[in-house]
Amino acid sequence: QVQLVESGGGLVQPGGSLRLSCTASGSIFSIDVMGWYRQAPGKQRELVAAITSSGVTNYVDSVKGRFTISRDNAKNTVYLQMNSLKPDDTAVYYCNAAVGHLRSWGQGTQVVVSS
Repeated sequence: QVQLVESGGGLVQPGGSLRLSCTASGSIFSIDVMGWYRQAPGKQRELVAAITSSGVTNYVDSVKGRFTISRDNAKNTVYLQMNSLKPDDTAVYYCNAAVGHLRSWGQGTQVVVSS
């Protein structure tokens, strides 16, 4: 399993931007898929964005065109750049790593989008 440490959450106004970071304990080269999930109060956890080891990305429809997932292998870090934030983006965001059948989760970082 991989240890994941998240950072970058905070309070932003609607229309603002935020970048989340997820740093792994080791090289992310061998990680099949890394992704960002989020869970808002009263809602189920949902996959927001994911990136494979080959660089293929996937996004939930509600964030397409606004969010970008990327990775920096040299820093063992995956990022989620969030632009044009909306109040509905308010949630705890969790980093996830998949290696075969193993799954690792970060501790979560709170994102609040509010005026």
